[in-house]
Amino acid sequence: MKELLTQIAQGLVNDPEAVSVVVDEPDEDGVIVYHLHVAPDDMGRVIGKQGRIAKAIRIVMRSAANRSEQKISVEID
Repeated sequence: MKELLTQIAQGLVNDPEAVSVVVDEPDEDGVIVYHLHVAPDDMGRVIGKQGRIAKAIRIVMRSAANRSEQKISVEID
């Protein structure tokens, strides 16, 4: 899952070396939180107009996690 999120983000940004993903341990509800970090200049590329790209990233990640019966959340920092 971490690799999938990294690959998606690296395809969107101008500085793929600055992309990093931090994974938290599951909380009491079993939700795993993925924190996506990108360069400040690339933040708009990852979020998109009115958050459309960020929403699409979350949907893709959630559906991939659903196939492996996991609950995840993606936060863009």
